[in-house]
Amino acid sequence: MSEIYNRGCRNCIEAAAKELDIPLQHGTYIQLTGPNYESPAEVRMCRNNGGDAVGMSTACEAIAANHMGLKVCGISCITNMASGISKTPLSHLEVQETADRVAPLFKRLVTASIMKLAGTLK
Repeated sequence: MSEIYNRGCRNCIEAAAKELDIPLQHGTYIQLTGPNYESPAEVRMCRNNGGDAVGMSTACEAIAANHMGLKVCGISCITNMASGISKTPLSHLEVQETADRVAPLFKRLVTASIMKLAGTLK
C-alpha cells in the first residue's frame, strides 16, 4: 500500500495531459462515507489532516484494486468548493453543471491516457 496509485500509470496520465495542454493538480484526496456533502467541520478536519480534496468515492475502490494486485491510477474532477470554503451554499446543480461543462475535456484526457497506457503493454 506504499504506492496505491501506480507511478507508471500516473506518468502516462501526466504525459497525455501535457500533450493536450490540460492542467493537472496533484494532492491528497480524503474519502468520507457520504451520501451527504461534508459539513464545514468535516472539511476543516480533512484539511487539518493534510487533505486537499474530499469526496465520497474513489479511495476505497483504489485500495481494494491495489490489494488485488491491479495497477491503479485515478483522475478526479473537483466539481465544487467544499462546504465552509465558498460563500455560497452547496448545490447538486453546481456539481452537475461543472461535471457537464468539463466532460468533453475529461473524456479527451481519459481517452488519451488509455491510449498511452495501452502503448506500454506492447
